[in-house]
Amino acid sequence: MPKDALGSKIQIVDLVKQFGDVTAVNHVSLEIDLGKFVTLLGPSGSGKTTILKIVAGFEKPTEGEVFINDEPMTNKPPYKRNVGMVFQNYALFPHMTVAENIAFPLRMRKIPKPVIDREIDRVLQMVRLSEYRSRYPRQLSGGQQQRIALVRGLVFNPSVLLMDEPLGALDKKLREHMQVELKKIQKELNITVIYVTHDQSEALNMSDTIAVLNEGRLQQLGSPRDLYESPANLFVADFIGESNFIQGKVESVQSEFSVVKTRFGSEIRVPSDRKFPEGSDVVVTIHPEKIHLLSPGDQTLNSIKGEVTDIIYLGEITKYYVMIEGGQTVFAKHHNRSDIKAREVGERLSIGWALKDCRLIQ
Repeated sequence: MPKDALGSKIQIVDLVKQFGDVTAVNHVSLEIDLGKFVTLLGPSGSGKTTILKIVAGFEKPTEGEVFINDEPMTNKPPYKRNVGMVFQNYALFPHMTVAENIAFPLRMRKIPKPVIDREIDRVLQMVRLSEYRSRYPRQLSGGQQQRIALVRGLVFNPSVLLMDEPLGALDKKLREHMQVELKKIQKELNITVIYVTHDQSEALNMSDTIAVLNEGRLQQLGSPRDLYESPANLFVADFIGESNFIQGKVESVQSEFSVVKTRFGSEIRVPSDRKFPEGSDVVVTIHPEKIHLLSPGDQTLNSIKGEVTDIIYLGEITKYYVMIEGGQTVFAKHHNRSDIKAREVGERLSIGWALKDCRLIQ
């Protein structure tokens, strides 16, 4: 598997997939540059796995087309697409050893045995499992099985690697370790990856680009930072990370900010990079780490009075739940540092945040 292997460019053009009366994928289009790690992110039933199966050739689209390096794929069988696949359940053959599992896609391609042996050695060294070549899947841990499934998907040097929730069965610590391993291998080989998950933190950690899907439709396409800091709509804001939502109506639009009057009477100033006309019903979104619990004398453009109703200590951070005017509860996340004042349940205070740290959505 040469280190200078290049991935492929993928174009998904106006893709539709119907199963009877159900539209699983609804006119989805996106382009994936070669060597990029792109994640299809969304809840169950959003269409992400169906898109993956269409790219792999396991399903045919009802409408639209998939191009790999500008070549249409609809009428090409899976084995002619040079696409690797890694599944959540690993799909290792239980009656085959590690070496035999890895060799399987090479034998299907009539690769000579000396080359197969050399490639097995190479990929096992890559994932630091050389001494496990004679073991069976049942003799491996979940993380070891996942690494074997990964290199089996890579050993024939595919130009595209498709991964369907491959880390879903692992515990949190091992899953985070495997995220680092997968990203490292992907960068080393410069291979194009399409990765499916419903785990937003996994998508943020690993992706160059994230496509957020819901009910078969593409909601937003962008970098992890774009999606987190500038969600396109309420669904994306609610699905990516944690956010507070305050409903209101646009009272005035000025050059640098819009003024939103909340339903409980307070005014909030929001950047004018996304303009809604006066009178529009909107939602102000603020991430909890952007909210400050103010002390007397603190100055901030946006502030609302409230009372601390609950405190949750999480080691590195503490979550403070504050009931603000109108009876709505919002929460703030503060790092536990010696220079930050601890608060108490029942304490009355004001919360505040900078103008640049909130967004308007609908």
